[in-house]
Amino acid sequence: MQESPIRKLAPYAVAAKKSGKKIYHLNIGQPDILTPPAFMETVTNYSEKVLAYSPSEGIPELIQSIIQYYKGYEIDFEEDEILITNGGSEALQFSIIAIADAGDEILVPEPFYANYNSFCSAVDVNIVPVTCRAEEGFHLPLKSYIEGFITPKTKAIMVSHPGNPTGVVYTKEEVKLLCEIAIEHNLFIISDEVYREFVYDGLEFFSFANVKETEDRVVIIDSISKRFSACGARIGCIASKNKQLIAQILKLCQSRLCAPTLMQIGAIQLYNTQENYFKSVNKEYEKRRDIIYQSLNNIPNVICRKPTGAFYVIAKLPIEDAEDFSIFLLKDFSINNETVMLAPAKGFYSTPGLGNDEVRIAYILKEEDLISAMEILNKGLIQYLNNKNMLPK
Repeated sequence: MQESPIRKLAPYAVAAKKSGKKIYHLNIGQPDILTPPAFMETVTNYSEKVLAYSPSEGIPELIQSIIQYYKGYEIDFEEDEILITNGGSEALQFSIIAIADAGDEILVPEPFYANYNSFCSAVDVNIVPVTCRAEEGFHLPLKSYIEGFITPKTKAIMVSHPGNPTGVVYTKEEVKLLCEIAIEHNLFIISDEVYREFVYDGLEFFSFANVKETEDRVVIIDSISKRFSACGARIGCIASKNKQLIAQILKLCQSRLCAPTLMQIGAIQLYNTQENYFKSVNKEYEKRRDIIYQSLNNIPNVICRKPTGAFYVIAKLPIEDAEDFSIFLLKDFSINNETVMLAPAKGFYSTPGLGNDEVRIAYILKEEDLISAMEILNKGLIQYLNNKNMLPK
């Protein structure tokens, strides 16, 4: 099981902070957007004398709130088609366990969320990477190329949509392409859609659950973590029209008893959040995206396509080892005793050798901090290249 590329460099960050440096964290998707107050108020005012177990499938009121939420996306789920989980991570883990046996394979477009590796390797399921390119904005390759990776052991295609770490939002045509492949090759689609609200430039999000022909093959992974800036609550869900699959996953839910009761009660209020909350948050992230994208494009020889979703971007830098560069920033470089922390992108790839010159940046800081962070990144890159005698003549 590999180390997290997001947290791998934490010891260097700890040492930098002990030395008095301020670090701009661009390495982790921890939003600074305020959690809607209704959540905190509900949790604070909880007055029951006993904090009891909840049903293994989740509190019915929360499930109903999620059903209503999906209706806003023209997706209809019933109560026995949704399970509440301990965050999106458990939802992914349980879905993988229910769909694939040891030795089976799951196709995943790469780069991908690094924990997919951990979830699969923990149960001896093999990830088969389908490489997507920075130069193409990490959109899907041709159907024939994807099909070339399918074997008798392939059980599912797993995607992040909108994408972490890439920021890609699949078009309706791309969604339907994967659904077509799933039908023709008898596969499930596990669609991690926790960034559904974060789509920019006037694009419309099209869910895998919107494709009627594959509704019994699609498993939607969801979470309140990023949507409502409530990462620590650890409330997610699994949704699928495949009642038989849900019944099997429920057995796993029963084995771990329940998701946190009080956090579920708070989550009910989150799903009652007004739509203008999402509009303001979306506008803020789009502004931050533009700062990062424009700053990267102003750095010579950096390759970066404008991301259209989530709050991440992968940039290809004019260096050989992004991890070494990231360590340099933490150990050996600062401006006014400030530096930045990045996530080296090779940890988001499964294919050896890919991503060595790429970093993932999370634009989760306020505007002035992002501007400062990108100035440090730019000057740090110049210094690093100079140290390595790699500056263009």
